[in-house]
Amino acid sequence: MRVIVIIGTGVAGSSAANTLRAEGFDGRIVMIGEEAYAPYRRPTLSKDLLAGTTAIEKALLHPAGHWAANDIELRLSTQVTTLNTATRILSLDTGETISYDTLLLATGGRPRIVAHRAGIRMHQLRGVADVESLRTAILDAGSLLVIGAGLIGMEVAATARELGAAVTILEAGVRPLSRFCPREAADYLVGLHRAHGVDIQADVQLAAIEESEDSVIATDASGRTWSAAMALSAVGMLPNTDMAAAAGIDVDNGITIDEQHRTSAPAVFAAGDVANIFDPVAGRRTRHENWNSALAQGDRAARSILGRPLQPVEVPWGWTSQYGKSLQFAGVQTQDSEHVVLGSVPDGDFTILMCRNGSLVGATAMKRPKDIRIARTLIREGSSLNRDVLGESPSLSDYIADRQRLETASPG
Repeated sequence: MRVIVIIGTGVAGSSAANTLRAEGFDGRIVMIGEEAYAPYRRPTLSKDLLAGTTAIEKALLHPAGHWAANDIELRLSTQVTTLNTATRILSLDTGETISYDTLLLATGGRPRIVAHRAGIRMHQLRGVADVESLRTAILDAGSLLVIGAGLIGMEVAATARELGAAVTILEAGVRPLSRFCPREAADYLVGLHRAHGVDIQADVQLAAIEESEDSVIATDASGRTWSAAMALSAVGMLPNTDMAAAAGIDVDNGITIDEQHRTSAPAVFAAGDVANIFDPVAGRRTRHENWNSALAQGDRAARSILGRPLQPVEVPWGWTSQYGKSLQFAGVQTQDSEHVVLGSVPDGDFTILMCRNGSLVGATAMKRPKDIRIARTLIREGSSLNRDVLGESPSLSDYIADRQRLETASPG
């Protein structure tokens, strides 16, 4: 019987396991994960789970009986200690070994740690195990210092404010969310946070983070200080490549894979946050650290393992929810992209398009999911846009509708 082992029980690994069964694979599937919980929706960590409005049972990807019903073995609270790609044997921290015919590495990532880490008052949020202690600390402490203004930092800040805590955000970059959305959208979210009483400081180069008896104190290079009863480190993630590197698999800002999701080792594939794949839109290799890309990559990797045809690489897209507002984004930002703003940013009803050489490469929108769906298609197809006409349209969907009417009306 052919054995496929998946290391990682996140959405990429789960998607792969489900696709293997859906595509008719009848061999043994083993999913191995370090967390004690069955696969769940990780985006809920910083929002519903942290707020206490959703129980972990409601955040699971599938009902409890799903995995057994599909004959997928879940090995939770289990760590792979060594990988031997020559013998195709995994050693586990339980003392067991598992032989595989094909291996999928969906090991995700781990939080970066700030250079000057304090003690027990410094928290992080990567899994369900972190949620309860963080929520309790927010409720008990009453004030929170967030180090990092990426998606996790901003979402936790919003949730903490809704839980009643005073919040200060410190960001090393020139503005929050610089990796995920253009300046106009970032400015809108910053304004939203400030309207809710959050203090946001950008371009902060921290020199020290120290802990006193009742607070965490952050000091920057110029001597400015900020303090709160607790702090959250939210300065991004590092791909979990240690095991792959130790096994001699090529790694470079993640596990290097080809468009078939194959690594440099025979019969070893990779997918999700840990995978470094060529992005045709960006024109370079990159890792896509978002839920939807991981979901799509798991499906692609499973099909590749089975020798099935693959769909084109998914245009990365995602969302963030803060104070009941949902901002969606798709594609990439590039240094040379031009921004076209449709709608009204101050009113929170807008689409911002990033164009490069006349083609759409990225989009960010609020209250306009249809625009994001259209943008994903246009980005994938490499469609050209008339920037002048586009700028006069109230939305991307209106622009496309107008263009289609003109094309239909044109003779020949």
